[in-house]
Amino acid sequence: MKNIRNFCIIAHIDHGKSTLADRLLEFTGSITDREKQDQLLDDMDLERERGITIKSHAIQMYYEHGEEDFVLNLIDTPGHVDFSYEVSRSIAACEGALLVVDAAQSIQAQTISNLYLALENDLEIIPVLNKVDLPSANPQEVTDDIVDLLGCKAEDVIPSSAKTGLGVENILSAIIERIPSPSGDPEKPLQALIFDSVYNPFRGIETYFRVINGSIKKNQKIKFLATDKSYGADEVGTLNLKQKPKTEIFAGDVGYLITGIKEAKEVKVGDTIIDFENPTNEAISGFEDVKPMVFAGIYPVDTEDYEELRGAMEKLQLNDASLVFVPESSAALGFGFRCGFLGMLHMEIVQERLEREFGMTVITTVPNVSYHAFSKKHTEEIILVNNPSDLPDPSSLDRVEEPFIKAAVITKSDFIGNVMSLCIEKRGVIKSQTYLTTTRVELIFDMPLAEIVFDFYDRLKTVSKGYASFDYSPIGLQQSKLVRVDILLNAKPIDALSALIHTDNAYRMGKKICEKLKELIPRQQFDVPIQAAIGTKIIARETIKAVRKDVTAKCYGGDITRKRKLLENQKKGKKRMRQVGSVEIPQEAFMAVLKLND
Repeated sequence: MKNIRNFCIIAHIDHGKSTLADRLLEFTGSITDREKQDQLLDDMDLERERGITIKSHAIQMYYEHGEEDFVLNLIDTPGHVDFSYEVSRSIAACEGALLVVDAAQSIQAQTISNLYLALENDLEIIPVLNKVDLPSANPQEVTDDIVDLLGCKAEDVIPSSAKTGLGVENILSAIIERIPSPSGDPEKPLQALIFDSVYNPFRGIETYFRVINGSIKKNQKIKFLATDKSYGADEVGTLNLKQKPKTEIFAGDVGYLITGIKEAKEVKVGDTIIDFENPTNEAISGFEDVKPMVFAGIYPVDTEDYEELRGAMEKLQLNDASLVFVPESSAALGFGFRCGFLGMLHMEIVQERLEREFGMTVITTVPNVSYHAFSKKHTEEIILVNNPSDLPDPSSLDRVEEPFIKAAVITKSDFIGNVMSLCIEKRGVIKSQTYLTTTRVELIFDMPLAEIVFDFYDRLKTVSKGYASFDYSPIGLQQSKLVRVDILLNAKPIDALSALIHTDNAYRMGKKICEKLKELIPRQQFDVPIQAAIGTKIIARETIKAVRKDVTAKCYGGDITRKRKLLENQKKGKKRMRQVGSVEIPQEAFMAVLKLND
């Protein structure tokens, strides 16, 4: 055990951690020249296309240092705030972390957030200054920033370039010398922490774990503590580039387990694996329960695919433990699921993965957050509102509370005015303003979560020319003046387009939604009114004009009454058609509400 090192790489998005992982794998000889490629651990097409890491990836390396052989278990983590739950799980399985900071961009919001997460878990932090070979790099200044942040010495910061391989040897030496070996007892009964799982259509569910105490052998009978079910360990092994079966995995090591489980519900991330014969009832305190921030409905385009969609969601949940879903139904869309996501990017990725990996075509409704409503009769009883249609009638409503967040924005001092006006427009209240250096400033705001759900992230990047970084954490609920804006199409409310909006913005948003839908919904054979309403009061209206056939074309010459007669007949037909006519709404219309500022 003294020769095992478990570590993860944490950084802000796009600071070069995936490239650094590639260099570490090359330097330790874990991959051959044939296997080399950029972003080697990012095996999803989506990750490669977008250049981001979505999943944590565990891999084992062997390295000789000071005439001793060491086993290094690396877990590469995502950098985007929406995937911070992946980071928390990786941190739970490690003793140390490489904190990678870009020498050109310096410390960003997510760097600080991930660092605090690692420090809470008592991880040994090794600061790495990456991209020192860039012409725009400012190594001296950024090293000073890291020293201020960590309270370490300047010589502890390792300068490196993941692109050229500079400093990789020093990083490996630091991992071995500074990160402690795992603490655990090989003689105690088996205890292993599940930190990830993936669905394999041929072999069932593959569970990734870290052994804390004892050891796990092939064909051993094991039990999952949370679900209280027992299985035989058909195969255990370590996670090299390809899975490597072993006969036994000992305390301190990271590996995978195949038991032939087919039911996705039976494996829970954060669960403890124990021995069936010699059980211990002590669960490992892994990581906190995931708290979804954004809720949206996901519905199959064809209602018959509902069960298939359920199966796809369960398999996806295995691989993405931060996805939460419950069944719901909508008058407009039929049966589907109300899903909880960690943010808008997470929601987009889930939708893409459902389409790519499971071949499911889905409709996503307008995202919203979770509110607490209180009625006048029972002022203490909380009514949880995850869907605007759950909001009680305004006449019986006492108050509504909405979730607030503490938002930290780090930007260049040139853009303070733009960032402040954006946050104030989004009902933010500035709490503090701290200059980290003469040119970089950290702004802390208290803001309603609902305001950052839609287009905040994109607009923040626009007003700061891409220089601002953003991180947030929930701070509880506050009372707010909210109303439900319903959208009526041809006098019928479309529940999938309803939204809870602050009273001050209700008219503006209602008008914008109507205008946007007018552009997107195709013209019908009859006039279609689009209305925004609060309760029974209509606050905005647009009309999609009918497609008209020129019925008078064949009528030339003669009296005007002949033409009028034809037009009157057409009008009667249109009137009848409108009474029974239903309107088809394209998928873009549901998502259009998010892009109202474009």
